[in-house]
Formats: sequence, structure tokens, C-alpha cells
Amino acid sequence: MAKVMVGLSGGVDSAVAAYLLKQAGHEVIAAYMRNWDSLANNDFLGNPYQGPLCPQEADYEDAKKVAEKLGIPLFRVDFIEEYWNDVFLYFIKEYQSGRTPNPDVFCNKYIKFDAFWKFALTHQVDYMATGHYARYENGELRKARDLTKDQSYFLSLLTHEQLSRTLFPLGNLLKKEVRQIASSIGLNVANKKDSTGICFIGERHFRQFLQNYIPAQPGEIIDIERREVVGQHYGVMYYTLGQRKGLGIGGIKNHQNGSWFVVGKNIEKQELYVVQGDESEWLYHECATITSFQWLGNFKLEVGQTYGVKFRYRQPDIPIKVIEVLSNSIVVESFYPVRAITPGQIAVLYQDEVCVGAGIIDSVAKKG
Repeated sequence: MAKVMVGLSGGVDSAVAAYLLKQAGHEVIAAYMRNWDSLANNDFLGNPYQGPLCPQEADYEDAKKVAEKLGIPLFRVDFIEEYWNDVFLYFIKEYQSGRTPNPDVFCNKYIKFDAFWKFALTHQVDYMATGHYARYENGELRKARDLTKDQSYFLSLLTHEQLSRTLFPLGNLLKKEVRQIASSIGLNVANKKDSTGICFIGERHFRQFLQNYIPAQPGEIIDIERREVVGQHYGVMYYTLGQRKGLGIGGIKNHQNGSWFVVGKNIEKQELYVVQGDESEWLYHECATITSFQWLGNFKLEVGQTYGVKFRYRQPDIPIKVIEVLSNSIVVESFYPVRAITPGQIAVLYQDEVCVGAGIIDSVAKKG
């Protein structure tokens, strides 16, 4: 049996992961990671956030109750500075450039599976473990049994080294089974709501949150088909492709009633481009250039190969073929138009249930 440190978050998934490892005979210890200053007192950052507090302290109290129930030691470790430098600054920079990043993926890469591992090593562990729904088997990152909760997407930029030293006890369980186990042993978090929002930052009014770091830069909202102004925005960096809510457009003369959607932005001119109607061709593309591509497969990526791809989390696998392979990027083409492929997001390639590689969406285009 091995000595394992579990990242105990205060939620039901990591709690059951710790329980299962202990039941399997491992020596289990746990740690609660604090990666965002929930007291809004980031003095060393020089840019304190003034806004609603994250429920991190409540989560820590829940994690302590779980550790006491399971009879395992719980440590508390702060990675606030590491999170700011390695994840949050990148997050802000991407938004400033008009892209829409996915900080959860980078939080896994640099914090949960790097900084946390280094901390775990100070306790002479053999492995670390998390409550992610994913599997790592025979040197391959695979989707979880519960496809509705599968989190392999968020682990796609990890290395084989990082994955090989991690245990995923929930990979072969359904979410309902996890909650049943938690209830059966009387865990306080058995019915706790799953967390949402940005990794470690929590649920916030997103535009107001961003305005603390990226000042508002108002400009015009332009109907891209008619090339006419239909409204005013707070700053193009606050919007993402395909967005419908929060545009404040309505009652435009000579326009029928109907929802508007973001289809593009110009950072230099501070112009936000929109179109009316969810089926507009402006919302759809077939080609995407994926940069910083990391290959996880056991064979060479070649032009003409076909895979399934997720251009965003919870999206069904979309069939694509590779049409160009460069030094650290690839160009893929989907078999049909795809809605709102968004630069800055992560594109993850799959071959059936195996994650074969991932990278960052850099640009999109129409076929031909």
C-alpha cells in the first residue's frame, strides 16, 4: 500500500476519494489548498479585490469535519502567490487581448498538480489524489465512466509525469454513487451543492469582478451585417463569442425582435460585433488553429487523421480531421459548422475515450 495525500476541497467528491483510498488500505493524509485571498486583502499583489467574499473558509470547515470523520490528518497550505503569478495574470492578459481563457485548466497544470505535488513531497508521499472524474490507465488519460461529469478536459494539459503520480479514485464511479457512498458513511458534505465559477475564485458577478483588474473601456456595439451601431458596451474584453445575455440591445428601429449574439470584437477600435439570430452564419466556423499543442498519445500526429474534439467543456465530441501540423500547433477542420469556437479556450482531442492531446484555440476560420 502507498502513502497518499488527497487534495481535500470541502466538497463531496474529494471527501469520497479520501474515503475510498483509506478503504483500499492506503495511508491517507489530506491538505486544503487556499489559492485565492478570500478575505479580499491581497496586499502583496498591489491590487486588492473589493467585492463579495469566496466561501473558502466555510469549505475549509467542511474539509476539517470530513478529515475528522475519516480519521486522517488535514494540513492547510496557501498557494495564493503562485496562483496569482502562474494562473491569474495569464487570465487577465488573455482577457485584455480580447480572448476568453480557461483558468481552471492552468490551475490544474501549475497549482493542483505542480505546487501541490511539491508540498505533498515534503510529507514523503508516494502519490497525490484528487476528486476529479477521470481515469489514467496504461499511460493514457481517459474519460470518466460518468460522461456527464467527466473532467478529462480540465486535465488535458498535464504531462504524463504529473498524471502518473496521481490517483483518481472516482474515475469509475457515477456521481450518484459518490453521493450514496457519502450518505452511507455519514459525511457532512453528502448533499453539498457542487461548486461553480472560476477555479478558486468562486461565483461572482463576472463583469464587475473583471472591472477590478481591467478598467471599463466603453464603445459601440455594431450589427456586423448592416454595419450600424445598435448599442453601447462596457468594454469588449468583458464579452465572449456566442454570448447572448447582458448585451442590453432591444427595440432597434428597422430590426425585428429577436436575440442578439456576439460574433467578434476589435480591441483597437473598442468595437463589439453582434448579429441577430442564433442560426446566423457569423456564429459558425469549421477551421481552428490550436497553438501550444501538447500531445498525449502513443503515436505520431499526422495530417489526415480524424479525432473527436471538445472546443469547450460539456460539449459533445465533434468529429474533425487534422489538416496541418506545425512545430507546436495544429490546424483542424470539422465535418460540419460549429457554433462559437472561441479563441483562448482549450481544444481537447479524443480518440474514443482516450485524450490524445490539447492546446489553446488561437484563431478560427470558415472552410475554404
